[in-house]
Amino acid sequence: MTVHLPDNCGQCQPRRGFLTSLLATGAALALPGCAVTSKDALAPALAKRSLIDVHHHVWAPNFLKELESRKLAEPPARNWSLNKTLDDMAQAGVTYTLTSPTTPAASFGDVATMRSMARISNEYGAQLARDYPQKFGFFATLPMLDVEGALAEIAYSVDVLKANGIAMLTSYNGKWLGDKSFAPIMDEINRRKLIVYTHPSNTQCCANLQEGVPGSTIEFATDTTRTITSLLFSGTSKRCPDIKFIFSHAGGTMPFLVERLVMLPKLNANFGKILPSEEVLPALKRFYYDTAQASHPGALLSLLNLVDTSQVVFGTDFPYRTSLDHVKGLMAMDFKMSDLIAIESGNAMRILGKSAATT
Repeated sequence: MTVHLPDNCGQCQPRRGFLTSLLATGAALALPGCAVTSKDALAPALAKRSLIDVHHHVWAPNFLKELESRKLAEPPARNWSLNKTLDDMAQAGVTYTLTSPTTPAASFGDVATMRSMARISNEYGAQLARDYPQKFGFFATLPMLDVEGALAEIAYSVDVLKANGIAMLTSYNGKWLGDKSFAPIMDEINRRKLIVYTHPSNTQCCANLQEGVPGSTIEFATDTTRTITSLLFSGTSKRCPDIKFIFSHAGGTMPFLVERLVMLPKLNANFGKILPSEEVLPALKRFYYDTAQASHPGALLSLLNLVDTSQVVFGTDFPYRTSLDHVKGLMAMDFKMSDLIAIESGNAMRILGKSAATT
């Protein structure tokens, strides 16, 4: 499967055909009214199901080498291998994975380095998709602090490499995704009607606030909320309705803080002119949210009090967590079978298929 390929492209047909058949399988497995009550009760369906992971990290060898030279590579990155990814997918029944690097992505070094790191990462993602067309797609990384380079990488990644969408961090050098400096990038992505998968980062303001506590423990979830707020109240999400945003980790702290977001336009008239209070919830309900490190009641029930299950997609954050962790977490939550299948594959199929249809 791939996105933005003409129908006569022989290379992409196995990938597109695979996702089409996968959607049919998902539809056949959707059993309305069948509540998930135990692992044993799920066993027959689990034997046939196919999951799609939208949040799975890989590192191109030369990309990882550059991270290591700058002491930016974390142990999971240094220890990652393609075989570990394939084993993790097989153990949990993940059939198709959208790959991307994680923070710092292509946001370090000078302009030439950022452009090079984005290109190396995207070429690697595309190579995996060519080598394993029924297993991998990828979200393209951009040198976001270099607008000209980012626009060029969108064109190359989508038109040449056939990326399934774009991967962005939630912030870059203290600027969140609604910042006016990113407007040309967002406008081009909106024109192309692409998916934007977002991954949190350590923002400059809040690094090392508590000694020994990594940013991923607290700040990642908060930075996701910051960038959602930025997109809403900069007017970006309203101006770019054709971007399909996916936010990691069940939207971070956003579901817990949603009432404050609804009240903000009433407290600040300037924000109210951009996005009135009554438009905040509908905007949030249009976004998509993944299950990575959030496949438990504390996160998902809060999110699902805000959005429909149609807006939740399966993500694992591998290799920081395993796919099986998330499968077990979802199984324990007593979803109806139809909702479980939607989260694990059907919703991702819908947004990926919609993108493919625009080619």
